[in-house]
Amino acid sequence: MKEVSSVAAVNLGGNFHGSLFDMVVNAGLVVQLVLLLLLIFSIVSWAIILMKYFSIRKTSRENEEFLNAYMKSTKLSEILPEAKRFRNSTLAEVFRGGYTELVKISRAVRGTPSGRDAAEATGSVPEIGGIDNVERALNRACGTETTKLEATLGFLATTGSASPFIGLFGTVWGIMDTFKGIGARGSATLAVVAPGISEALIATAAGLAAAIPAVIFYNYYLNRIKGMTLDMDNFASELLNIVERFYVKKA
Repeated sequence: MKEVSSVAAVNLGGNFHGSLFDMVVNAGLVVQLVLLLLLIFSIVSWAIILMKYFSIRKTSRENEEFLNAYMKSTKLSEILPEAKRFRNSTLAEVFRGGYTELVKISRAVRGTPSGRDAAEATGSVPEIGGIDNVERALNRACGTETTKLEATLGFLATTGSASPFIGLFGTVWGIMDTFKGIGARGSATLAVVAPGISEALIATAAGLAAAIPAVIFYNYYLNRIKGMTLDMDNFASELLNIVERFYVKKA
């Protein structure tokens, strides 16, 4: 019992005091560089997570407001001022893309003799021969808005996939340093092994701490964006039906 008490009274850990800060400070240079890199990854990831949260929430709110204005309007020309007002709405951007192309085609048709006669007779936009250009404009607008929504998500995916391996690299390097120390001292006591192993394992923990939030929020935002993309596709199809119903010449 006296031997056990005397062993417990000895500082077996040397410089190892059990403090997380002390373990980071006493870690090797490579492990510290790995921890610094993982800290940068984590800070940037959380910045993207917060930025994306407010951005998607604002876009969703403006989409709802634009849809309300869209449902209350009876003419496409009445919706254009509302679409310009909601600058963060993806649906408004899709509408502006399609309506702008419709106006361009209508002006081209109005430039022909038959188009001028139709415009003078009806006092409105003349009928066009097809909607292929409008459809392409709507698809282009949907693609552009989807790309904007998915911007910076790639960094979250990279953090989620690469951080655990970066942390594992730091752990392996730290364990290598520990075994070098064991070889230099010629002994493998707990006092020699414990500090190096614990310092090395911090890198793995830091890698997981950076990766787990990135993966969770990447999947969450990806699902939200998929839903918003589906809403854009449905809105573009509905707008295309309206254009075909009222602006395309019937055979």
